[in-house]
Amino acid sequence: MKPGFEKYIPFQPQPIRGRTWPDRTITKAPVWCSVDLRDGNQALIDPMNLAEKLEYFHTLVDIGVKEIEIGFPSASETEYEICRELIEGGHIPDDVTIQVLVQAREHLIKKTFEAIQGAKNVILHFYNSTSTLQRKVVFQMDTDGITQIATDAADLIYEMSQPLIESGMNLRFEYSPESFMGTEMDYAVEICQAVLDHLHASPERKVILNLPTTVENCMPNQFADMLEYFIRRLPGRDRAIISLHPHNDRGCGVATTELGLLAGADRVEATLFGNGERTGNVDMVTLAMNMYTQGVDPKLNFSDINKIKEMFERCTKMPVGDRQPYVGKLVFTAFSGSHQDAINKGVQYMKSSGTEYWEIPYLPIDPADVGREYEPIIRINSQSGKGGAAYIMEHNFGFDLPKSMQPEFGHIVQTETDQVGTEIAPERISELFHQEYIDVKQPYQLIKHAFRETVDAEGHSHVAFQGTLRHTDTVFEVSGEGNGPIDAFFNAIQGEKISRFTFLDYASHAITDGSDSQGVAYILLQDQRTGKQYWGVGLSHNINLAPLRAILSAINRAKRA
Repeated sequence: MKPGFEKYIPFQPQPIRGRTWPDRTITKAPVWCSVDLRDGNQALIDPMNLAEKLEYFHTLVDIGVKEIEIGFPSASETEYEICRELIEGGHIPDDVTIQVLVQAREHLIKKTFEAIQGAKNVILHFYNSTSTLQRKVVFQMDTDGITQIATDAADLIYEMSQPLIESGMNLRFEYSPESFMGTEMDYAVEICQAVLDHLHASPERKVILNLPTTVENCMPNQFADMLEYFIRRLPGRDRAIISLHPHNDRGCGVATTELGLLAGADRVEATLFGNGERTGNVDMVTLAMNMYTQGVDPKLNFSDINKIKEMFERCTKMPVGDRQPYVGKLVFTAFSGSHQDAINKGVQYMKSSGTEYWEIPYLPIDPADVGREYEPIIRINSQSGKGGAAYIMEHNFGFDLPKSMQPEFGHIVQTETDQVGTEIAPERISELFHQEYIDVKQPYQLIKHAFRETVDAEGHSHVAFQGTLRHTDTVFEVSGEGNGPIDAFFNAIQGEKISRFTFLDYASHAITDGSDSQGVAYILLQDQRTGKQYWGVGLSHNINLAPLRAILSAINRAKRA
């Protein structure tokens, strides 16, 4: 054997002239077929039991999957009994078709026909391997022998199906040239044409030709070339539904499927979250939600993705990764400061612009569309920036920090994350905010106060303030007048030792709704001695009291510094 990478035979692309798939776009959903209960189930360390399969089946129905491959009923008694329970137990809605898989072998086909008795809508899916490698290594047959296996099975299936069809069963056929990706395309056309002929396919009774990337061995664009070549050369294309069954050995299952749809496929066999043998099958959720983000209705309902994920993990004992597209715990989370800032600005833009479209950087989809609106988008660690802490304070606790205040508080939070070395929770961020701004009660504290407002003949308001302050252990009275409560209080304290501060900025808003609403005020003062600026925050149910507390907060922070 050759050493290292030299021992592998490169994939030989299918030559094609005038390819058209690169100029197409996906504009509608394919026919979806779930293979979770067969392909996905056989890849589990501990296959699902009857109760788990039934729960999984009903979840797929609720999602909107209309074709569901329920198993391989000729493979074991367990699989046979699950098929019978689904049929006899009345679990299958009238608009859902069950699909059963069988090898192209006579005794297995006969057992499968026993299993489907009494069902209303059935796809009988049979297959045999056609690849160059399997013909050489496994079957040691030429193409004529492989085609004979397929056509003999097709003849038997067609013959056995007629009584069932005549009795009213909606029985359709599906054929898979297993390892299609590793089969010469001209031979793939030849064997599929033969199967269509032996099944008496017609435009009125189409046969599903399922073309599996059983082991993914080429790039997605090369697969699209193969598929377009196959479809062009297939006689009677209108007799067939072209179906894809991609695996993910190269990590390209989603791309292979999307390019396959561009190349002319009508149908996709997939599993939730990509469960399957080796690296898995193609991920139905990712495919569907990719369409959704492009304004295409995938005809599947993933509006409660967490519930679907919980069922999947419980029934399969398989975890869904934290970075799995659309469903992973962290896929709508930003730790990076620049990402957080852009998301924060995007949220503000959505509010201010009234746009009809989702336009937030770094979030390709609205988390609410998959039922995740209550999960944190921005989380804080040492990689986070000023915008992240501000976002948390607004979206978790209702504090809309002034833009010029955000760097100061962001630095406070970043100092904390550097010290602990881990992510900090929103509750800790709120705690830091209160410690730094709201709970700063020393050395100055307002004990009591009163306002008196008068309006002169010209309609101008004049406010008089009188109050009691404490400085450490000293209590003293202050009074002042101004054109409003803030101005009057600021003038009242100017005669004391705190007169070195000048007023720079003010903002306020309500942070709760209804009669119990609280007001929060943000005040920026400048220390004339040092030139440094200090933000203060005040919180109160009294709209006039909050800014007074904010002024003292800023002064106390300056004294503490």
